[in-house]
Amino acid sequence: QVQLVESGGGLVQAGGSLRLSCAPSGRTVSDYTMGWFRQAPGKEREFVGAIIRSDGRTYYAEAVKGRFTISRDNAKNTMYLQMNSLKPEDAAVYYCALSELLVPGRGPGNFGSWGQGTQVTVSS
Repeated sequence: QVQLVESGGGLVQAGGSLRLSCAPSGRTVSDYTMGWFRQAPGKEREFVGAIIRSDGRTYYAEAVKGRFTISRDNAKNTMYLQMNSLKPEDAAVYYCALSELLVPGRGPGNFGSWGQGTQVTVSS
């Protein structure tokens, strides 16, 4: 397992923006496909998006496509989740995750390492 350190959650008004960060401790971010998941109270953990290790291509859940952007900064060894036009239904604990697979499926079981989670609250 790889330790993933997250930061950047908080409270934002609907329509606002937040950026989450995730850094793999002792590993190189571009060597892995990494993703973001979220879990709201009483709901299952759901896929948000991922960035592929080889070429940096990204793919997203339909619910966030066009509003959220995943990127990585190799110099800072960090992955980001930029969230714009936030809605109350985006409120959840957000987790970054790391997969040994090149293009993992969207289920949590395809990711073997997880961050501690960071709370995102969106007020209406």
